[in-house]
Amino acid sequence: MRPLHSSFSTLLAALLITIKTRWPTLYRRAPDFWQLMRMHRPIGIFLLLWPTLWCLWIAGKGSPSLANVVIFVLGTICMRAAGCCINDYADRNFDGQVKRTAQRPLAAGRVTPREALLCCAVLCLMAFALVLLTNGMTILMSLGGLALAMIYPFMKRHTHLAQVVLGAAFSWGGMMAFTAQTGTLPAHAWLLYVGNVLWTVVYDTEYAMVDRDDDVRIGIKSTAILFAEADRLIIGFLQVMCLWTLLLAGRRFELGVWYFAGLLIALVLFGYQQLLIYHRHREACFKAFVHNNYVGLVIFAGTVLSFLAGG
Repeated sequence: MRPLHSSFSTLLAALLITIKTRWPTLYRRAPDFWQLMRMHRPIGIFLLLWPTLWCLWIAGKGSPSLANVVIFVLGTICMRAAGCCINDYADRNFDGQVKRTAQRPLAAGRVTPREALLCCAVLCLMAFALVLLTNGMTILMSLGGLALAMIYPFMKRHTHLAQVVLGAAFSWGGMMAFTAQTGTLPAHAWLLYVGNVLWTVVYDTEYAMVDRDDDVRIGIKSTAILFAEADRLIIGFLQVMCLWTLLLAGRRFELGVWYFAGLLIALVLFGYQQLLIYHRHREACFKAFVHNNYVGLVIFAGTVLSFLAGG
């Protein structure tokens, strides 16, 4: 019997050959759209997915429906990709002036603005099709989530608090997870929402610290610029408040010791991030941003283990 990975590789190779033969233009341009959607950098998917899964597991009391798990995982992937498309569209006149983003497909001219908007629309429709498999309340809430996701990229022109808008957008999926799983939105769920907004501001400020000099030069606003020399102190405060809010949520939902152990490990990880950003070097700040994947992972693991251990 052939190994599963060998069969998958053979099937993928055959699919690529078919696409190359029948649709050569699609085959040639697929890498550009793959990069436009930032699928080669999945960190954004994980940062969006972990808090959604926290909420889904808590809403399902440790046993969320398989259908909802699939819907929200696939929906998260679609909406993160759509967000990248609209973000690059909004930044199309700026990305070329920033070293880190100069070679993005839209900035480099490999994808047109119209194509980026079309790609965004298709991805949003795919995500909405998934939401239609839930319930009326979740469908209505998805409209608010879509609005937040679409306006965030343009906020960088008007406010230094664009990272807060991103946090509001990234945290909305968790609230939709509650309504999809239970048909209601308990008041305690908003503690999880606030906690995730605070966490998003933390890691997106670390991300913005990478481009701070370029952003000042071209007129892009961010919390990294707003916080200035107090950036590390404010990030530290937000990290503590994030964990405190999640701790309160854990108590409200009567989660067990494993959940709180996850928060304790997250505190240690936040301390490591403070060491990374201490000298504000670009590479280290970006490493701190990526490192937040482990924060989300340990909190999710703690949540799952809390239910497996019986609370």
